[in-house]
Amino acid sequence: MRRDRLYFFCGIGGSGMLPLALIVQSRGHAVAGSDRSLDQGRTAAKFDFLRARGIALYPQDGSGPIGEDTIVVTSAAVEETVPDVMAARRQGAALMTRAELLAELFNSAPLSVGIAGTSGKSTTTGMVGWLLHRAGRRPTVMNGAVMRNFVTAELPFASALVGEGEPFVAEVDESDGSIARYTPHVAAINNVALDHKSMDELRRLFADFTAKAGMAVLNLDNDETARLAADVPAARRLTYSLGNPAADLLAADILPAPDGIRFTVREAGGRPVAVSLRVPGRHNVANALAALAVARACGMALGEAAAGLAEFAGIRRRLETVGRAGGVTVIDDFGHNPDKIAATLQTLHEFPGRLLVLFQPHGFGPLRLMKDGFITCFAGHLKAEDVLIMPDPVYYGGTVERAVTSTDIVEGVKAQGCDARFFPGRQACGEELLALARPGDRMVVMGARDDTLATFAQGLLAQLAQAA
Repeated sequence: MRRDRLYFFCGIGGSGMLPLALIVQSRGHAVAGSDRSLDQGRTAAKFDFLRARGIALYPQDGSGPIGEDTIVVTSAAVEETVPDVMAARRQGAALMTRAELLAELFNSAPLSVGIAGTSGKSTTTGMVGWLLHRAGRRPTVMNGAVMRNFVTAELPFASALVGEGEPFVAEVDESDGSIARYTPHVAAINNVALDHKSMDELRRLFADFTAKAGMAVLNLDNDETARLAADVPAARRLTYSLGNPAADLLAADILPAPDGIRFTVREAGGRPVAVSLRVPGRHNVANALAALAVARACGMALGEAAAGLAEFAGIRRRLETVGRAGGVTVIDDFGHNPDKIAATLQTLHEFPGRLLVLFQPHGFGPLRLMKDGFITCFAGHLKAEDVLIMPDPVYYGGTVERAVTSTDIVEGVKAQGCDARFFPGRQACGEELLALARPGDRMVVMGARDDTLATFAQGLLAQLAQAA
């Protein structure tokens, strides 16, 4: 990295860009940025936070301080036609993707820990970061979501933790293929399922990632990761499972609760260790096992790591209870692909209460790729009394093919006998949710790539409280 250069983040408010900008700034580099959401007046608190940390923000119109001494960092969502990118090319500025910059930092760390997989990355990254922090290892953590353990009045958007120790823990993304850039000392893969790429592409990317790792942490309960484990020498792998006795870490005695889950974990040849989580769901047992295996790979004792997980406060927008009013519980959730949505619905259905689900797809491209998966997921996991409500996908501009829309998903789910409804705008969806709500219901707001969903969920709670 060049200390004599300004790092200008185009799309600085993005879930992967904001924490990276904070890490770069913490290492003594000048940082500035722009964002389409800033120009559109959305999520103002996030940008106020960045300004308060001394990061200058500019309209995304090419007017920022972009010159030949600037490195312009772009996210996967930034197109070549964005004025800042065009200005960078005119001015001779260096262009660098978010993945390229993160990989440079990651690969140079004395202990690089990469958390990968289709689902559970952010939670597992937060768990690992917390365990290493609690153990005094002073890790740097790069996450795609806010880690509640590290939220303070001064750091409300704690998707990054800056430390001076050896570990660099990062959520590693396969959606744009950038996982190929990382060379981890420890690699964890929670699961592999269809999301942004074809299964053949995903198998190749994850196999290459695993092959480069000094130690691979792999989930035997997922068919794809179990196949990966079979190709890794025993000395270079740690496996985990909720039921396969061949795993190095095995969970048992699982006891769910509405606000958490308890279980025991046993290492091969060892005695069971009790684990108590403050986050619910069997999928979080899997995430916890992955975090425990990573902790073991980093030299922590199993008992110490298990005790640390009892203090893990969770990740914002992962089955997060916003509040309760009028007998209705409002839940905010990041679920956006079939696996994540299924995990959320399964967790909630372990306890009584009708589900009123608003699902906003995170783009027309993913909707086209996962159309059949969405229909199968909702039709298979919604109960007769549940209601699914969908608006149009999130859209911030740019060129996009709209071959599949939310109405296709709704009609497919309805054809399977479920109650599914479409309204183009989110406001109308909210009005329908409030009209349907009755005591005992759980109102679930689901979706990704749109920070205003959290605000929307809070608004629903406020209206329920006002009507109570």
